[in-house]
Amino acid sequence: TVAERDQTTEAYRKYVASYFVSYPPAQYEPFVTVRARIAQSGEFDRWAKSSARTFQMIYEQPVRYEFAAIAVPTLLVIGQEDRTVVGKNRVSPERLPTAGQYPELGKAAARDIPGSRLVELPNVGHIPHLEAPDRFHQALLDFLR
Repeated sequence: TVAERDQTTEAYRKYVASYFVSYPPAQYEPFVTVRARIAQSGEFDRWAKSSARTFQMIYEQPVRYEFAAIAVPTLLVIGQEDRTVVGKNRVSPERLPTAGQYPELGKAAARDIPGSRLVELPNVGHIPHLEAPDRFHQALLDFLR
């Protein structure tokens, strides 16, 4: 929760921007505004705890080894420019270039999940449904058919 409390609006804006390749700032600025308003509210401590617990879950409860047990049709939509790294500020500069390689991670997940379908979106980052909604929706509709 300390990391959340200490984060400035500008630092959060930079964090959000890092998720996208070509998403205009005007499109993601509402996410920044919401977080800035929460930071000024009486609910901020509760919100910060929720965020901290989410990161704790990511670190302490990996599920990759369970992918083979998925028994339902699964669609993976991966932005090919996604290089998101949880805890990026804690990764050594030498290791950082090899971390968050979602194109490779997506292929590996598709191999591990029986019957999955992988859709790779070029020039898209971590949040395809926002950055490339038309391509995302087309992939989803094709999958649902």
